[in-house]
Amino acid sequence: MIHQYTHTLYIYVALPCEAKPLVEYFNLKKQLAIKPFDVYLNKDICLTVTGLGKSAMAAGVAYTQALLSSNKPVFLLNLGVAGHHSFALGDLYLITKIMDADSQRSYYPFSLFSLPCSPATVQTVSKPVLAYDPVSLSDMEASAFYETATRFVSSEYVFCLKVISDNQSSSFENIQAKQVSEWIANYLSVIEELLNLAIKQAQLRKIGPNKVFLDLLMDQYYFTVNEREQLKSLIEKWDVLTNQKALLQDQGELTTAKSVLQWLETKVSRIEYFL
Repeated sequence: MIHQYTHTLYIYVALPCEAKPLVEYFNLKKQLAIKPFDVYLNKDICLTVTGLGKSAMAAGVAYTQALLSSNKPVFLLNLGVAGHHSFALGDLYLITKIMDADSQRSYYPFSLFSLPCSPATVQTVSKPVLAYDPVSLSDMEASAFYETATRFVSSEYVFCLKVISDNQSSSFENIQAKQVSEWIANYLSVIEELLNLAIKQAQLRKIGPNKVFLDLLMDQYYFTVNEREQLKSLIEKWDVLTNQKALLQDQGELTTAKSVLQWLETKVSRIEYFL
């Protein structure tokens, strides 16, 4: 039987050795009823071990989000190892740009919270590389994780953390599962900090002052089902980016539901521009 929790943080890792310290520290219980992937739960966290590669990661994210996610605000994290030309083994980085080596597409995760680790760029490849890039990290899942995760939640709720597991002096062929678990264990406090911030943010969103404004707009204008979802998403994004600043309607300018959405999109885009 699957526990009916409403999880706040969904963590996706490729390898069992990446999951092991998280399972032990957060007392996560394996869900035997879930067969395609190894899934571990407690009341706040859902951890999925997807397997290596972009296809496996995309499938794991899509599967558990469809199966377990709720209407409650949720945050998604990809935690795993990556290589770099010269970065020290065991160091942790917050990914602020993701490049896919196959599609040549780039993604720019927006860091909602300040975490105690340096920013970095990662390039996602289809197979391990020996010619390490002097600038970007290399991994095999980040682009698929981000592209799939943002189909379910806004990009502000998607995070990617990478621990350096190999470099020019110690190639991927030298990676040991036990060592990976030890590196991940060194940063459990960072994961716990992210969880606590996510829980706090989810609570703020639930009771935010713009809930009244949302209800007022719903009553005042006719929104289709799709437009209602767009409206909710825009107000949630505004709340996150402005730390719950009250929305004030521009009097006399909003005459239709479409004009309301255009007005909100403009306000939100201006905030993101100035960030």
